[in-house]
Amino acid sequence: MTGPDQVPTIEDLAHALLGEEPLLRASEIAAASGVSNDQARRLWRALGFPDAGDQPAFTTADVEALRLVNQTVTESGIDFETMLRLTRAIGHTVSRLADWQMATIATAFDEFSGMDLTSEKALGVAMDLVKNQVPNFDHLLVYAWRRHLAAAVGRIDTLGSADEDLHVPQATVGFADLVSFTALSNELDEHEIGEMVEAFETRCSDVIADHNGRVIKTLGDSVLFLEADPVQAIDIALDIIHVIGGDDRMPDVRLGLATGPVIMRMGDVYGPPVNLAARFTAVARRNRVIIDQRTAELLPTTDFESRPLPARPIRGFGDIQPVTVRRTRPRH
Repeated sequence: MTGPDQVPTIEDLAHALLGEEPLLRASEIAAASGVSNDQARRLWRALGFPDAGDQPAFTTADVEALRLVNQTVTESGIDFETMLRLTRAIGHTVSRLADWQMATIATAFDEFSGMDLTSEKALGVAMDLVKNQVPNFDHLLVYAWRRHLAAAVGRIDTLGSADEDLHVPQATVGFADLVSFTALSNELDEHEIGEMVEAFETRCSDVIADHNGRVIKTLGDSVLFLEADPVQAIDIALDIIHVIGGDDRMPDVRLGLATGPVIMRMGDVYGPPVNLAARFTAVARRNRVIIDQRTAELLPTTDFESRPLPARPIRGFGDIQPVTVRRTRPRH
């Protein structure tokens, strides 16, 4: 560890985040927590980390985490395999969150102070941030998790739950895709690409949230979203075109929507509507929405005008007749 006048290292920063220096081995934390070595190893992998072998890579916090897992399995009736799936969901989500936060912090250091995050001065600032602000982020993370958990419970109550997966009998899936992103990214530097992707994802997320939709995932140049109400889904698509395609500083965008049964599992969504919505983005014209026949049938004719397009081969679906749509009456 560093003294008061010593410059911290990356290792010091990692230890500060963990709360202590890792001195325990995998077999030691398994024995101390009452789980088998195999269970401890599977949980560690489920979190997204490689086997540590016989190296001292663990802390007393790892022991406590394993104890909590063991206690939950023993007292709640949740079996170990279910706990393993929950752990994998946590690991996958938190890994992305950590990468996102570090990238954001590194960019902020570079933009506002001109410091590389690995420089001595930046490491000192980062160490102060860990000591003084990480507890606040701990509370914020738990708050956000509880809020999203409450929203997820509400969705299950509305949609119904079958078994391990959430089978949704009908939902509208939307796919927003930036036009010519690959070619454009070859002309921009890394900073410009990052800013463009962040603006695209942020604006799309805001629009989707405004219409009570749900962002399923972002893929840099595309956003996949889910909406129970096809009318709201169309309005999401039209608003995305307005905030992205209507901005001369942004590339054009194409939207594909399809309605039907989907399965939600581990934060993702699967089913024919997902694949069809994605395929439609290759068919849609710039700053236009393409939907399937089922979505068109669910739209009120008093508010929307739809027009079938000539049938064309859609990979994985055969010949499909897409439908264009526009709103004919302003929203209430």
